[in-house]
Amino acid sequence: MLRVRRVLRVCCTTLLALSVLPVCAGAAEVSAADPGTADSLNEIVVTGSRIMSAGFTQPTPTTVLSGPDMEKIAEPNLFDTIAALPALQGSTGRTTFVNSTSSGAQGLSSFSLRNLGTIRTLTLLDGQRVTPANITNVVDVSQFPQLLTKRVDVVTGGASASYGSDAIGGVVNFVTDKKFVGFKSNVEVGETTYQDDKNGTVQAAWGHGFLNDRLHVEMSGEYSKENGVPSGPFGNGPGAGGRDWFHSPAFQVRPIGQTTDGKPQYTVIQNAQQYQYAKYGLITNGPLQGTGFGLNGAPYTFQYGSNGIPNKAGGVSNCYSPFCVGGDLNGIVGQTPSLAAKLQRTVGYTRLGYDLSDNNEVYVSFTGSRVTSTNQPNAGAEKTANLTIQCDNPYLPAETRQACADNGITSFGFGTSNGEFPNPVSVDALRELLRFVVGTDGAADLLGTKWSYNGYYEHGTNRTNIDVRDISLTPRYNAAIDAVTLPDGTIGCRDPVARASGCRPLNVIGQVQVDPAALAYALPANGPRQRVRQVEDVASFNLSGEPFSLWAGPVAFATGVEYRNESYVTTADPYGNGVTADSPNSGAYPADPMVRTSGNNWYAGNYHNGQGSYHVEEAYLEQNLPFLKSQMLGDANLNLAVRQTKYSTSGSVTAWKAGANWKTPIDGLSFRAVTSRDIRAPNLSELFAPTVVTNTFVISNGQNVTVLGETVGNPNLKAEISRNTTFGVVLSEPTYLPGFSASIDYYDIKIANQISTLTAQQEVDLCAAGNQSLCSQMLLNSPLANTNFVKVQAFNLAKVREKGFDIETSYRTGLSALRIPGSLTLRALATHTISFLTDSGIVGTIPVESAGVNQGTGVNSGGIPHWKAYFTQGWDTDKFGLTVTERWFTSGVYSNEYIQCQTNCPVSTVVHTTINDNVMKGATYVDIGGTYNVSENLTAYFKIDNALNKSPEPAPQTSVYYGANPFLYDVLGRMYRIGVRMSF
Repeated sequence: MLRVRRVLRVCCTTLLALSVLPVCAGAAEVSAADPGTADSLNEIVVTGSRIMSAGFTQPTPTTVLSGPDMEKIAEPNLFDTIAALPALQGSTGRTTFVNSTSSGAQGLSSFSLRNLGTIRTLTLLDGQRVTPANITNVVDVSQFPQLLTKRVDVVTGGASASYGSDAIGGVVNFVTDKKFVGFKSNVEVGETTYQDDKNGTVQAAWGHGFLNDRLHVEMSGEYSKENGVPSGPFGNGPGAGGRDWFHSPAFQVRPIGQTTDGKPQYTVIQNAQQYQYAKYGLITNGPLQGTGFGLNGAPYTFQYGSNGIPNKAGGVSNCYSPFCVGGDLNGIVGQTPSLAAKLQRTVGYTRLGYDLSDNNEVYVSFTGSRVTSTNQPNAGAEKTANLTIQCDNPYLPAETRQACADNGITSFGFGTSNGEFPNPVSVDALRELLRFVVGTDGAADLLGTKWSYNGYYEHGTNRTNIDVRDISLTPRYNAAIDAVTLPDGTIGCRDPVARASGCRPLNVIGQVQVDPAALAYALPANGPRQRVRQVEDVASFNLSGEPFSLWAGPVAFATGVEYRNESYVTTADPYGNGVTADSPNSGAYPADPMVRTSGNNWYAGNYHNGQGSYHVEEAYLEQNLPFLKSQMLGDANLNLAVRQTKYSTSGSVTAWKAGANWKTPIDGLSFRAVTSRDIRAPNLSELFAPTVVTNTFVISNGQNVTVLGETVGNPNLKAEISRNTTFGVVLSEPTYLPGFSASIDYYDIKIANQISTLTAQQEVDLCAAGNQSLCSQMLLNSPLANTNFVKVQAFNLAKVREKGFDIETSYRTGLSALRIPGSLTLRALATHTISFLTDSGIVGTIPVESAGVNQGTGVNSGGIPHWKAYFTQGWDTDKFGLTVTERWFTSGVYSNEYIQCQTNCPVSTVVHTTINDNVMKGATYVDIGGTYNVSENLTAYFKIDNALNKSPEPAPQTSVYYGANPFLYDVLGRMYRIGVRMSF
C-alpha cells in the first residue's frame, strides 16, 4: 500500500507540474500547423507507438475503422463491427459459450487477434487500460461508451514494448471524440427473419464549450437490448424459431483396437442418438436394457437406430459409444442451448476537460455501465446411464416391476434427459463497471524542446454476479428419484435422513405430471451463484519530444512509467463452494444433511470462493531515428523501444521492438518491417482461480463417461514470451492511381512458455497412452454419480508458432466522369493463415497444426480457416448511400491430424485418427445496407445481415451439444435493422 501511495504521489505531482508549466512560462500561441497544438497532437497519435511526431510513420501495421465506416455497418454493439475483421479470430460474443454454465464468459464481448485468445489481445480506450470484466483480465467492449467513438485502431502486431502485457496478438484501441460539440443521437431496431432476437438501441451524446471554450463538457448515454434466441426444443430440427439446420451431427467413434479392418475409426454422422438416455427415461443395462418410458410411464421398446440391439451389459450392437444413428431422437439435447444470449447494456459516460492554455488540458472522465446477459445451456439435465432405479420404486409400471421379478433383479441402470423439467437451465450474468479517470495531456517547452505529454490515474471496479436458475441439486435429486412405498401406503423418499430433511419423491419414469413440491426440493429456487469484485488501479505518465535533429530529420523520443494493481475477491454459494463455519444455515441455502460439505453439489455451476492480487511496475523508452533522406534513395527511419516490467508474481521481464520504414523514391511505394519481444504475464484466473467445476463428457476405454471437470489455478506460473516479426510493402495513393492504397504484410509469431490447459479429454487420452502424472489427476471408474472427475491446471508448457500474411486495399473515386453522382469506395481486407502450430509440451504428443481447421478444438473453440476476408463496396451521394459487404472464409477440415479414408485405412492411432470425411465447408455472407439523408440533420438507414440467410455448416463433436461453430459461422440467420441518426 505504501508503494502504491508513493507511485501515485509522484505521478500526480508530475502531472500537475507539467500542466501548470506552460501557464507559468507564458507559452506563446502556436500556429495550426505546429505539431505542438492540441488538434495536431490528436491527429498524429498512432496506436502501437507512444511517439507523437508530425513526421513519424510507425512500422507496425494498423487497420483503422472510422466513425462513418462503423455507422454503415450499423451493429447495436461495436464489438460485432470490429470482430468481423479478418485478423480478429476467436473473439467471444453473444453466440459463444451459450452452452456453458460455469465459464464466466457468457455474454462477454472480448476481442481475439490472430486466434491467440482474448487474453493475448489488449483492448484500450483512448490508449488507456479498462478495468477487466472477469478474472482472465479481458475487458467487455459492451461496457464502453460507443457513440462518441470516432475511430478504432487495430494493431496487428506485438505492442508490449509500447503498452505492456497482454499485447502479444496486438492492440484494439477505441479512440473517442474528446472535443465533440453539439448533439447527436441514434435509434435502431431489428429482428431476424425468424422473428426472434428482437433488438433495439437508443444512443445520445452532447458536448459544449464554456468559459470561452476553455472548459469542455461532453456526455453520452446508451441503452441496447438484444433478446437473443432462447433454448430450442428437444430432439432433431426444426429448432429455435423454426431453424431447420440442426441434424444432430457427431463423430461416431470405434475403439482403436477395431481399426485393423481397414475401415476408419471416426465416421461423420447426422441424426446422432446417444443410447445412454431417452427423454423420459431408458433402462441402460441388465436384462431389461432397451426399455424406454413414455406417456404416463408406459414402457416401450426403445428404437436405438443403426439396427442396434442392446447387449444387456450397457452396449448396443452396430452402435459405438455413445452414438447410434437415427432411431428415437426425441431426447437429444444438442439444439437446446440458446443460439444467442439475451444481452442488455446501459452505459453512461461523462468527460470534463479544462484548457490551462491552448496546448494543455486537465480532465476527468467517468464511465458507468450495467450489462446483463441470459443464456440457457440446455433443456433438462441429461443423465447418461449414471442413475440406479430400484425395482420396488412405486412409480415403475406394474409390468416393469414384474419383469424385474421374472429376471431376478432388484435394480437397473437408468438414463434420462429429464424432459419433465418444466424450464431449461438459465444463467443470468450481471456486470457493473464504475471507472474514474483523472489526467492531463498537452505540450510544454523544456530546455528548448517542445515535449508532448500525457498522464492519467484510473480507478475502476467491476462487479459480476452470476445466478443459475432451474438446475438440480444432485444429492437431493438422487434422493428424490429413489422412491419407495412407506408403511402407511404413501410414496416417499427411501432414505430416512432425506425424508426427515424435507425430501419429496420425484417421478422421472415416463412423461408424467410431476409433483411441484418434488421439483421445488430437487431444483431449489436459489441455485448456484457467484459474486465477484474486481478492482484495477493504474497510474501512467508518458513524455514525447524531438530534442535534436540529424542529417535526415529530427530524432523523436518517448518515455514513460506505469504502475498497475489488479485484485479480485469472489464468493460462492455454500452448496457449490463447500460448507464452512461461516456458511449460512438458514434462508437461501439452509443446512441440509444430504448436501456434501465438500461442495460440488449442483448438476453444474459449482462455483468456489477465491481471491488474488498482483501489481506491476514498468518503464519504457522508445526512439524514432531517421537515417536516410535522399531524393535518389528515399526516406527511412528506425523505430526502437524497450520496456522493463516487474510483476509481483512472476518476476521481471523485458519487452522490446525494432522496426524500420523506408519510403522509396518510387511514387507511393514504401516498405516496413518490425520485430518484437512481447510478453503476457499470468492473469488472476491462471494464478489464483477458484476451483471451477463443470459437467463434461470424456471417452475412456470406448465408453462415454460423465465427469466433473475441476479447473484450478497455479501460482507458480511465469510470463509468456513471444517473438513477433512482420514485414510488408505499402502502396499509398500514387499519382498515377489517385485514391488507391494497398498493403501486404507477412507475420511470424512464436510464443514460448505459453500458459495452457489441456482439455479433460486430452488428459484422459494421454493417461491412456501412459502418462502416469496425468492419471493421478482423474477418477473415471466410480459407480457413484457425480464423483468421477478430471482435474485440469494451467502450466507454462506449450509453444505456438503462427505464420501468415494480411492484405488490405482501398480505392475511392468520383463518378462524375460516368455522369453518375457521388463517389465509389471499395475496400478489401484479408488474412491468410499459413500455419498455426501448437506444441503442447507434453511427452508423447506431437505438434498440432490448426491452420485450415474450421471445426475448432472443442465444443466452442474458434477454428482457423486458411483464408478469411472482408469486402465492401460503397456508393455515396449527397442524398443517399448504398453499401454491400461480403464476409468470406475458405473450406477447411475437422482436424489436420485426421487421415481421410473409406477403405484400406491404416490402423488408427491416438495422434492420427482415421476418418471417413474430413471436409468442413467455408461460407460467404452478404450484407446490404443503405442510408438516406432526410434533411441536413436527419439520416435514415437500413441494414440486412446475412441477406441470403445462409445456414451454418454442421460441426460434429464427440458429444453432441451445439451442432455449429459460432466463432466462425452465422448461427442466427438473416437479420433486419432500421434506424435514424440525428445531429445538430
